[in-house]
Amino acid sequence: MLRTTSLVLTIATASIVLSFVSAPRDVWADAMDRLKIPELKKLRAAIEVLREDYEPVTLESGYTDYRAILHAHSHWSHDSNATPEEIREGAKKAGVKIVMFTEHPAEHYDYFKDGHRGLKEGVLFIPGAETKGLLNYPLASVKGQTFESPQHEVDAVRATGGMAFLCHLEERMDWQLDNLTGSEIYNTHADVKDEPRLYAALANPLKVFGLIQAFEEYPQESFAALQNYPADYLRRWDELCQKDRLTGVAANDSHHNQGLHAFITVDGKLQVNDGLDEPVLTLDPEEKPAIAALIAGKQPGHTLFKLDLDPYERSFGHVSTHLLMNELTEEATREALQAGRAYVAFDWIADPTGFVFQARDGEKVYPMGSEPKLTEDLTFEAASPLPATFKLLRNGEEVTTTVARTFEYQPTKPGNYRLELWVNLPDGPQIWALSNPLYISD
Repeated sequence: MLRTTSLVLTIATASIVLSFVSAPRDVWADAMDRLKIPELKKLRAAIEVLREDYEPVTLESGYTDYRAILHAHSHWSHDSNATPEEIREGAKKAGVKIVMFTEHPAEHYDYFKDGHRGLKEGVLFIPGAETKGLLNYPLASVKGQTFESPQHEVDAVRATGGMAFLCHLEERMDWQLDNLTGSEIYNTHADVKDEPRLYAALANPLKVFGLIQAFEEYPQESFAALQNYPADYLRRWDELCQKDRLTGVAANDSHHNQGLHAFITVDGKLQVNDGLDEPVLTLDPEEKPAIAALIAGKQPGHTLFKLDLDPYERSFGHVSTHLLMNELTEEATREALQAGRAYVAFDWIADPTGFVFQARDGEKVYPMGSEPKLTEDLTFEAASPLPATFKLLRNGEEVTTTVARTFEYQPTKPGNYRLELWVNLPDGPQIWALSNPLYISD
């Protein structure tokens, strides 16, 4: 990233290069309201105040809370250059303990046999793949198999003892598949696409020049500016959960492939490369006098600026799936996901570790994902390390709302109950955590 002292040069460079691309300023500004420096400054101040009110949760779940990343790519995917070492360091900096990869399958490797696996330096790697509509984590290789349909693929992965999750719901809201383990309930890439003007700008690396100061001074807040409440995803998940138990997970869709690098080539031209170091623009100073003035006196190889939008530390720090487990192993990770002992949290706001949502009937405690029967004594209980708005939903419909650190409710009807935690930020209430359901039967 650039240092503050280089911003004047950077912004000047941005203005010059932007003059060669056709992006209406009113469209750009309209898409980037949350990324204005005054808005980011207010957001950071509010976050700091919020975090000062943190108190450890005293309600016991009986499990340890581990942060997990699902939907991540490395050099095995065609759209990432990242090494395992880079990803591990990003995970450690973000406080992530588990990274579950979803590589794009290709003929030259077997994602199950060749994929990253094992516990090292406190970070557990688990191999998997993203195919058309699914995140797959088999327990045996499925390379070479031909799948006649998504359902056939799900069944093949599950036949190995593995897991299959529905992904990118925005492209397949009408899918009806059996035997799934779960579904994405938030996807970072989909959230960007919810901002059509911002998405259009990010689709062309040249158009992100205006973000340089924002990402330099407020990197995590700038990344979080894309976040919206995933209403469509949650509505579809609520519908699907009335038919099957589906564990809801966050999809980070991490690649570390978004950025800009402007430098002088050996023949004296201005080269701009993208986040994968692929050329996107070459400007000849003999044809552009403004470029000649900009690079005058600088030697070949000199970097004018380098903007890194999505390092793993930042994308992992945005959102994650928290798993309630007894030990940090692949077996325990798979068991927690299949049981539904998980919640999604936007960790950039504050660390939610300790959040609990469970049911109690006498001495019996039922964690998220459980299927207790409705009785006169059955009670929901929840606790948060920060004061928050607890919003309880049954089959997707709001039941009750409470503002507090703790929450209790006695259900009177069967149904699928899940909890949302909201906090107040400068631009209004913001979703912070999403529980998995408790499935209450007669």
